[in-house]
Amino acid sequence: MTPTDNAALGFTLVLNALADKSMPWTPSQDHILNDSDFETAKATISSWPGYAPTPLVPLPSLAAEAGVASLYYKDEGGRFGLGSFKALGGAYAVARLLQRELEARLGTPVSMDDIVSRAYPEETSKITVCCATDGNHGRSVAWGAQTFGCRCVIFIHATVSEGRKAAIEAYGAEVRRCAGNYDDSVRVAQSVATEEGWFVVSDTSYPGYMEIPKDVMQGYELMGAEAFDQLDLPPTHIFLQTGVGGMAAAVAAQAKRRWGDARPTIVLADPELSACWMESFVAGEPTAVEGDLDTLMAGLACGEVSALAWEILKDHGDAVMALPDEAAIEMMRRLAHPVGTDRPIVAGESAVAGLAGLMAASASDEARKALGLGPDSRVLVFGSEGDTDPGLYKKLVGMDAATVLKAVA
Repeated sequence: MTPTDNAALGFTLVLNALADKSMPWTPSQDHILNDSDFETAKATISSWPGYAPTPLVPLPSLAAEAGVASLYYKDEGGRFGLGSFKALGGAYAVARLLQRELEARLGTPVSMDDIVSRAYPEETSKITVCCATDGNHGRSVAWGAQTFGCRCVIFIHATVSEGRKAAIEAYGAEVRRCAGNYDDSVRVAQSVATEEGWFVVSDTSYPGYMEIPKDVMQGYELMGAEAFDQLDLPPTHIFLQTGVGGMAAAVAAQAKRRWGDARPTIVLADPELSACWMESFVAGEPTAVEGDLDTLMAGLACGEVSALAWEILKDHGDAVMALPDEAAIEMMRRLAHPVGTDRPIVAGESAVAGLAGLMAASASDEARKALGLGPDSRVLVFGSEGDTDPGLYKKLVGMDAATVLKAVA
């Protein structure tokens, strides 16, 4: 569908002509994400030390400004001490990979308890996992590798900050910087892994690489399920930042399987400098965005959609917005310095595109009508990271996270 340009308000909106709430949950989608595998992921992750559902924070003052009945922010900043929702996906996929690989090597069943307790340390230490990352996924994979006892190599691209590199190295991983953008680093990781006999644990999928990203996305579903369980009434709208789309697809899948045709309206949010979902919805098929993708929203700086995420969001993602970096900075500051009764929240630059999308759309009569936003709307957004790059956070917001959170204590 042709984009609706709201340049004066700082965004572009595209409705997905392929999507409809009456579209069924298909067998091919159920092969990617399903209730049985979700229950396995939920039981596994919730058994890990330090697991707790992250808070769902009401933002009544921002809701009033947006002209909606309610607005809730799922704050992932405290997830397992890693600072982002990615802890749910990468580490879980590492555990599942080790379980399968050890069973194959040992010729005997290996339980998840065996993985967590490091029951086979010698064999596990011979396994190397790797991935490409903008930061948070690599940290999760590194944490999982350190926790379960295997080796880890992480590939980062040219513009990933030194702060994010150091945060990954803190979990014992070897970090290799390569030229180009995120999509280039994905290809380098796959090439080196093939040569070395390593195992790629990626949150994106592509031809020939489909199975492990399902485990990553299944872990992400737990975040959606927690939020839905914490709400008194189901949301009418969910705004989701994208990147490759794995997180958005996982939340949309949980919503569709839970509520069927009564699912919420799903609105995606791309950085305008890496708007691969907008271009794909316009074309009606996965469409890559070229260039350096140099958006401030580093975790969303992806030029190619995940093939698995496309299979879900082509039917169940209703619209996409492309937003400038300035919109993310404004939302970070507004959450740190709230007005009215809203509590302060520490949100990283990749956490707030969904919220920025809501606030931008709410200021446009055309966008409100297209998305069905009104005074009875109940909106849910996911704050997917905290200050995962503390130096950049302080620079953008004007104070560090500890100062922001003093107002909460």
